[in-house]
Amino acid sequence: MLFDSHAHYYDRRFEREYEGGADSLLARLFSSDENYYILNVGADLRSSTQCIAQAARYPRMYAAAGIHPSDTRFCKNLASDMDELRRLFANGKKNKLVALGEIGLDYHYPDTDKKKQAEYFHAQMSLAAELGLPVIVHDREAHGDCMAVVRAYPDVCGVFHSYSGSVEMARELIKRGWYISFSGTVTFKNAHRVRDVAAALPIDSILIETDSPYLAPHPHRGQLNHSGYVGYVAETLADLHRLDFETVAEITAQNGAKLFNIQLPDLP
Repeated sequence: MLFDSHAHYYDRRFEREYEGGADSLLARLFSSDENYYILNVGADLRSSTQCIAQAARYPRMYAAAGIHPSDTRFCKNLASDMDELRRLFANGKKNKLVALGEIGLDYHYPDTDKKKQAEYFHAQMSLAAELGLPVIVHDREAHGDCMAVVRAYPDVCGVFHSYSGSVEMARELIKRGWYISFSGTVTFKNAHRVRDVAAALPIDSILIETDSPYLAPHPHRGQLNHSGYVGYVAETLADLHRLDFETVAEITAQNGAKLFNIQLPDLP
């Protein structure tokens, strides 16, 4: 079995690039011989609602709701947005909501409103603490500030997805009970730093993901990504840790089940 801990199946790329769209692709994946489990992750209130609707259609799909740092530029009222998120989580079990995310900081673009991103990050970390839920953190070129927020909420745990930070930062996160997730970037031959970090961390603190429809792994780099490719990430980690594929698939699935407090019946 394979647990894709981070995907975005509401993304319009699926409708444009896959015949029949996301539902056709998911139907194929869930009927295949592989036992795929998928966490469908929202980026704003609208897509979070779409994640919930998609997860309701598939027994092996779960949902996360949150506001991505890059999407805060479209947000107008922090208090009302947090109230709406809280309403979604009021029916969390029914909605198969297992985490608050995708949240965090993204400093890639020069016109980023860092203050607004930080306000939304803090508000959502506070909500996660209130609800007792794990979080899914997006950290792009904001490592120090992301860690400062993590340290401010010692009762909140989660995962840094598609990890791009240092070994030292990852080790601090792990000591705090966090997990580190690797996407298709770890399969890129020129991603030496990411591969070195992945090799240095204990496998029982690692998750695997696709970040579908983005970051397709080698040898599909540049194509539409989907959960059927998460095995390439597991294969790379198996090589880096000198383990067999099945062991990595099982351990990373167990890690995801533990973090998100879900029962995966195919686990031994």
